[in-house]
Amino acid sequence: MDNERKKALQREYKEMTTYYGVIQIKNNHNGKIFLDTVPNTKNRWHFYKLNLCNNFYRHTDLQTDWNEQGETAFSYEVLWEKKTDDVIDMKFELKQLKKEWFEKLQPFDEKGYNKPLRD
Repeated sequence: MDNERKKALQREYKEMTTYYGVIQIKNNHNGKIFLDTVPNTKNRWHFYKLNLCNNFYRHTDLQTDWNEQGETAFSYEVLWEKKTDDVIDMKFELKQLKKEWFEKLQPFDEKGYNKPLRD
């Protein structure tokens, strides 16, 4: 690939609209979910798979189930997303989203891999 083409692809990538949002990793065998809010939903599944395959979440039920059941037992879904264009304080937005979605789905104990939020 020549330099001009490479630069054009890099420019296109940087100009792409990005979305922040709520993602879910679901264990399709037992129905438990892991919920998170992320500043960019693009390619996030690859990020989690890489970490789980490298035992990054050791000492967690999610990692234990991943190790025992394998990647094919899990699915990934973006539950909600919105353009990042107008966001002034991403950290605040993600915190508010997490609170809202944790209340809605209660991904704790038998239902999920998350720990309840602390105020």
